[in-house]
Amino acid sequence: MKRAWALLTLPGMAWLAAFFLVAFYAVVAVGLGNITDLYEPVPHWNPLDWNVGYLWQAVQDVVPGGRTWDVFARTLFYVVVAVLLSLAIGYPVAYYVSRQAHGRTKALLLVLLVAPFWISYLMRMFAWTNLLATGGYAADVLNALSIDKLFSSLGLLDGDDWLGGQPIAVILGLVYGYVPYLILPLYASLDRIDQRLIEAARDLGAPPSAAFRRVVLPLSKAGTLGGIVLIALPMFGDYYTPDLMSGSPKTAMLGNTINNYVQGGPDKAKGAALTLLLSAFLLIFMLYYLRTLRREEPA
Repeated sequence: MKRAWALLTLPGMAWLAAFFLVAFYAVVAVGLGNITDLYEPVPHWNPLDWNVGYLWQAVQDVVPGGRTWDVFARTLFYVVVAVLLSLAIGYPVAYYVSRQAHGRTKALLLVLLVAPFWISYLMRMFAWTNLLATGGYAADVLNALSIDKLFSSLGLLDGDDWLGGQPIAVILGLVYGYVPYLILPLYASLDRIDQRLIEAARDLGAPPSAAFRRVVLPLSKAGTLGGIVLIALPMFGDYYTPDLMSGSPKTAMLGNTINNYVQGGPDKAKGAALTLLLSAFLLIFMLYYLRTLRREEPA
């Protein structure tokens, strides 16, 4: 039986090897390679020939005082705020659908949660830009509720043009685009919690808030971290959301810098090196998530 399951994994492993490992090794070969006099990349496929010069330059650029430090700090700020807003929106929704809704209501809500995946991400972003444009419904509602003044006091909005190179537009775009990917893992984690554990806490005299804080939150930690990882990793490399929601250099993220190096600029080797550095940075979060999962596994 084990051999049969191993054979069934071969197509998936071959797919990953062809379209991830080989592609990533190509990025490594370019990032640790060299360039010609015309700035064309010269990949070094042999690890013995690797050149760490561009990778070291990328490290120097992202430290405080480096050329891309402002972009890196801005990206980190945008992602942290977007993840926190996504949690504030997604956790109550996932909790209600998994623990409070029942029957047809629960089925309808699950369909609505999956519905965003039926529409192209770019199409959803285009719709969001129309809503936030001057005279758009979302812009008018936010201005009527004086939320624009709140964001202005936080330094996230300058003036009344929500799309004119505004940090808050990029953050809201990230939240809008990625929050469905957070809700589904949270829903799955919360739905698996045994109701008897919550009832036992209530029987022991714990008020609802204490039962939620001491039972539900710890038991949903793995799902919460899984959802955070699922949305934070692509957010760091996102470049099309800032382009669509702002298009201004002052709101550019690290993904825009990499894209400019690889697509629009001559120094593709530096873009590949910056990609490797970003991958190493994100690997830290992934390892922490895997460690948390291992610690919470039953003995």
